[in-house]
Amino acid sequence: RSGPPRRRMWVPSRPQVIERLDRDGLLPAITFVFSRAGCDAAVAACVLAGLRLTTAEQTATIRAHARSRVAGIPDGDLRVLGYWEWLDGLERGLAAHHAGMLPVFKEVVEELFVRGLVRAVFATETLALGINMPARTVVLERLTKFNGQTRADITPGEYTQLTGRAGRRGIDVEGHAVVLWQPGLDPLAVAGLASTRTYPLRSSFRPSYNMAVNLVGRLGAARARTVLESSFAQFQADRAVVGLARQVRRNTAALDELTAEVECDRGSALDYDQIRREIRDRERRLSREGAATARAAAAESLARLRTGDVVRVPAGRRMGLAVVLDVKVDPRSRDEPTPVVLTADRQVRRLSLVDFPVAVEPLGRVRVPRTFNPRDARSRRDLASSLHAAELRAEPGKRERARAAAADDAELARLRRALRAHPVHDCPRREEHLRKAERAARLRRETEALARKVEGRTNTVARTFDRVRAALTELDYLDGDTVTARGARLARIYTEQDLLVAFCLDQEIWEPLTPAGLAAAVSTLVFEPRGDDLSMPALPGDPALREALAETTRLYTRLSAVEDAHGLDFLRPPQLGFVTAAHGWANGRSLERILGEDALELTAGDFVRWMRQLLDLLDQIAQVAPAGSRVRATAREAMDALRRGVVAYSMDV
Repeated sequence: RSGPPRRRMWVPSRPQVIERLDRDGLLPAITFVFSRAGCDAAVAACVLAGLRLTTAEQTATIRAHARSRVAGIPDGDLRVLGYWEWLDGLERGLAAHHAGMLPVFKEVVEELFVRGLVRAVFATETLALGINMPARTVVLERLTKFNGQTRADITPGEYTQLTGRAGRRGIDVEGHAVVLWQPGLDPLAVAGLASTRTYPLRSSFRPSYNMAVNLVGRLGAARARTVLESSFAQFQADRAVVGLARQVRRNTAALDELTAEVECDRGSALDYDQIRREIRDRERRLSREGAATARAAAAESLARLRTGDVVRVPAGRRMGLAVVLDVKVDPRSRDEPTPVVLTADRQVRRLSLVDFPVAVEPLGRVRVPRTFNPRDARSRRDLASSLHAAELRAEPGKRERARAAAADDAELARLRRALRAHPVHDCPRREEHLRKAERAARLRRETEALARKVEGRTNTVARTFDRVRAALTELDYLDGDTVTARGARLARIYTEQDLLVAFCLDQEIWEPLTPAGLAAAVSTLVFEPRGDDLSMPALPGDPALREALAETTRLYTRLSAVEDAHGLDFLRPPQLGFVTAAHGWANGRSLERILGEDALELTAGDFVRWMRQLLDLLDQIAQVAPAGSRVRATAREAMDALRRGVVAYSMDV
């Protein structure tokens, strides 16, 4: 007999949640969704469900306020920005709030929400940071969010930050936080989030290139180092050392006792164990060198590939035949060859040495049309058909296994002879001695690692400052306690890419550029793509711009090598994702065409935000560029060309 049917748990829709909150008198409410698309979809769902939270009088007030705030934006741009759809939701008391929206749209939502006219907002977590929008109720749809790499649980601090919006001062006696039930939700986990009240502060401070130049110029290196040693970041690092130092002392005492137990009447068991370790280390080193040789051969073979070559990917998820589409080096790969290929199943992928553990040889060639578009399904299908029909050479058989390097290594042979000749080698209690020696060696390694941690966490900020100064000295931005002329320019550049901007100015790579070209080139130093986008966007045809972009990448590679030599990792590779948008906007292209570019995938909010940052950096370049350089005037002309339409309006309001 079958039992009664299992009761399915009901998860309310977004319109149903808002209707319930309205019915219970819990509006205005902010619902945190953790995704831009989710926020827009939530408003659309509520509108489609016929939800309305405003009176006729409130609707008229909302319409008048919104129209007055966007009066300076051309009607054509408003249509592109989805103004009428946004206004429809707004008049119903519904709105989204996220970074992809035009800044003025977000400001209108904030203003109307504070006035109680917009009563339900669907927002990403950025709303919880620095924006004064208290609500009566905060709704959390999920207790997990995507952190850029994986979906992770929100922390108690994030929970408190989000729910802290609940409760309006002087209006509500209490605020309400609502967590929607989802399959797998643990009520105890919710209680744990809500009950945590103390959160450790973590300093993210580290001395940058610009900061180092300014500190040395004002205080001198020694005094600047002393100031940094008194920072909160250093205090946190030093406080964590106390327990480690105590463990080092305990381990040292235990090591002395264990060493005394490792005794053999025939000789030193510790010496014998040391020889055995040297043999093992030597064998591992020879193995690594062999692997490095194989990797170098594979890299060289990838570098020789040309567009149209047919290869077989020997390993990994992309195993099988593929045709090479592009052999350019991706700046993020640190000069390792990373060809872009079309696989037999019509997928466009960027490959690396991970996919080719051994050298690869072309098996044939197919013609790749000049008009091939990797985003077009028909282009991919036709080229995949050509790949399947191609006449390919027979694949080479497995190579005879190379003789191991260890077989001919003189040092390894010497160590093995020394091991056999050692007096402990023939001791009947040898394995017992070695077990104790192994424990002693393990404890010694642990103690040495702890000691290194103690050393590494002491004066960490100051030592980073020392490495930054060493790199700047090598690049002629500092000379001891003296800031050079190049360093004085760097001291006035405030951006995460400060050193790369200064280096580009010093090398005069932007001098030949037009205003539009300069805007496009500089955009590579402010733009950061969302997610892990490996595609290489189409670039404007301006030859001077293309040369400047290539030179920017070469300069980044030089600076990256200097950073590696000094143990630093501040700079990021130039990003090409905003080049076309910046170039087109500076040349007068319409907002509709810019946002309509499928390859760009820009929202209005993203576009305006990157334009603001680009204008800020161009303004700095205009001020710090060497006197008499063309780039000074070009930067100002570029700013004038960019400051129009929604960009100008967003900067004026």
